[in-house]
Amino acid sequence: MNNAAAIRQVAVLGAGVMGAQIAAHLANADMPVVLFDLPAKEGDPNGIATKAIANLAKLNPAPLAIKERAQLIQPANYDQHLEALRTCDLLIEAIAERPDWKADLYRRVTPYLNDRAILATNTSGLPLSALAQSVPDTVRSRFCGIHFFNPPRYMALVELIPCATTDPAILDLLETFLVSTLGKGVVRGKDTPNFIANRIGVFSMAAIMHQTQVFGLGLDLVDALTGPAIGRAKSATYRTADIVGLDTMDHVFKGSAHALPQDPWRSYYQVPDWLNTLIAKGALGQKSGAGFYAGKGKQVFDPTTGTYRDAGAKPDEAVQAILKRKNPAEKFAALRASDHPQAQFLWAIHRDVFHYAAVLLAEIADNARDVDFAIRWGYGWSLGPFEIWQAAGWKQVAAWIAADIAAGKALTTTPLPAWVDQVDGVHRPQGSYSAAENAYKPRSSLPVYQRQLYPEPVLGEAPHRYGETVFENSGARLWTTGDGIGILSFKTKLHVIGDDVLEAVLASLNIAERDFAGLVLWQTEAPFSAGANLAEAVSVVLAGDFVSFEKAVAKFQQTTAALRYSAIPVVGAVQGLALGGGCEFLMHCDRVVAALESYIGLVEVGVGLIPAGGGCKEFARRAMDEAKGGDLLPFLRPYFEAMAMAKVSRSAEEAQQLGYLKPSDVIIFNPYELLYVAKAQVRALAETGYRPPQPRPIRVAGRTGMAAFQMALVNMRDGGFISAHDDQVSLKIATALCGGEVDANTWVDEAWLLGLERQAFVELAKTPLTQARIEHMLKTGKPLRN
Repeated sequence: MNNAAAIRQVAVLGAGVMGAQIAAHLANADMPVVLFDLPAKEGDPNGIATKAIANLAKLNPAPLAIKERAQLIQPANYDQHLEALRTCDLLIEAIAERPDWKADLYRRVTPYLNDRAILATNTSGLPLSALAQSVPDTVRSRFCGIHFFNPPRYMALVELIPCATTDPAILDLLETFLVSTLGKGVVRGKDTPNFIANRIGVFSMAAIMHQTQVFGLGLDLVDALTGPAIGRAKSATYRTADIVGLDTMDHVFKGSAHALPQDPWRSYYQVPDWLNTLIAKGALGQKSGAGFYAGKGKQVFDPTTGTYRDAGAKPDEAVQAILKRKNPAEKFAALRASDHPQAQFLWAIHRDVFHYAAVLLAEIADNARDVDFAIRWGYGWSLGPFEIWQAAGWKQVAAWIAADIAAGKALTTTPLPAWVDQVDGVHRPQGSYSAAENAYKPRSSLPVYQRQLYPEPVLGEAPHRYGETVFENSGARLWTTGDGIGILSFKTKLHVIGDDVLEAVLASLNIAERDFAGLVLWQTEAPFSAGANLAEAVSVVLAGDFVSFEKAVAKFQQTTAALRYSAIPVVGAVQGLALGGGCEFLMHCDRVVAALESYIGLVEVGVGLIPAGGGCKEFARRAMDEAKGGDLLPFLRPYFEAMAMAKVSRSAEEAQQLGYLKPSDVIIFNPYELLYVAKAQVRALAETGYRPPQPRPIRVAGRTGMAAFQMALVNMRDGGFISAHDDQVSLKIATALCGGEVDANTWVDEAWLLGLERQAFVELAKTPLTQARIEHMLKTGKPLRN
């Protein structure tokens, strides 16, 4: 029973922040959802759920892939609509963390469940065994925990928690559904307080707060030390607490202390007096306008004075130098040996979490891999605690921890468990260590994971071997796994497209047409491509060698045309950014398989240029097809706006709305399934008698279309919405999109439109304002408005 198709409709019980956003992500996956809440005391009885659904469109980051997905969410209330539960295959309870309230709700809804329906609670840490007591015996085998992390669309982690009576087949079904349908990383936890991620993550925050006081560091300095500098989320520690809410953090700490009476670290789950004072004053973080930070994050609270001061402290240069060391063993040895308080702080917070995770492993998780994935997916660490420890030298770090425990420097005198000295690392090619079973456990054998040809790795496992190399240069590598399909992966930073990548694409297409049934463009890691290699182009531009520059543009166009007219099917597989030339590559593939979290756009105007790899030409062709012989302008306008405003989709589905992806392109939720599905698309095209498209003339809007867009640009320029140079760049887009100085409805060939693109691209590159934009982007990574 692991077919995710068995779940066809879902009910979410509770329309609060989590419930509504869980419903939104289910709707993203084309899943009909009934969103329940209490009946409103006045007006529409469904008012609470209806308001929650309407609010989804206002949230940032957006819970909905496109706003229209909200139509799949049906508002309901417990008084009138419990009958609707009979057709639901999964109920996700997401009400407040009150066991008595949850028990009352279970007793109320379970009489309406069909005999297959699964009842799951989204509790973040309440004991499942206690909650199960309120579930009838007939339903108890279908009851479990399904803990999403906030925001549910973007956070990879879902913890799946069984109770003693849960049918294992139910867990397999849910894991399959969560992994493939919703795109999640699933970790199966044990029924222990706070489960895995919050048990370790909340402790880590408590330990950092304690060590902040011990070493007398400012809160902004701690954030500078505990964010990307050590491979953790940008919001680090205290900014994260402001996002969560100081009152919520206080509640979580108190809840942890209450739920863990035997935990040797229990005394650290308490907030200092100065923090209680902030909470009492209503300084609760972002939701109240002030917390640890105020003034839109520019000021930080100073516990020693009880006032706010300017934020922006940076780590000492000597400590920064240690953190930049690439060898983890050398880095940790230097941190521990240093007398600098910041270095001592960093060693202490790592030691504390290593110590805690080792002692807790057998109790909370099946194996060390589940702990590391839970922290990576749920808390945004680049490596989990056991991975960091192992990378730094398992035996040496264990000896240092033991020495600190003996010297009274650790937070408790609890010794490391005996298994720590019996292994030399917890991740091995054969699996990850289980302290409960004293064995290395392989990954799940559920069929859904066979779709992940190269699953997310954990440090210490056997590294992925990406097939057999067929062709390779400095820009890209063509390889195969022996199934008759070629795979092309870029090697450049951010997978930018320079001459070496263009050469690789052209060479790979020649080889693939001879030796393979089809070709997949797939990167072994995100992004798909940040676009053309500006650094390569700017040196040519600044040297004034515009003959070579135009030849480079022509070569780019030649490459995208080769993708489009290849004798074999070419499928693009995209996740993350696909900007500029990366987007144009996708637009010329026969089909694209896109992960939901794909952010696609033609953004050339940001550097004072226009799409010139066939992007304007492709939009002109698509507008012609959509117009079906009628007026072109209504179909050209959204494409013009997308390019002129450098619109980047906030999801793959929005990319379809904007026209960057075709209606026939495929959207999936789990990025680790991209290559599997892309290969399936190649086979489907190849095995149904694939024939490449043939070049055909394109009907264009000509002067009439250009004039219409020019009029709109004048209004925007005069209103101060765009600069004079924006106006010139956008006018060039209009020229290339509409076919230039020809009559309306003139038929032109692709070479004509590509010539207009190329001419405009080169003319703009000659202007000082565009050159300034390119240089500014290279220096700062941000667009210049000039």
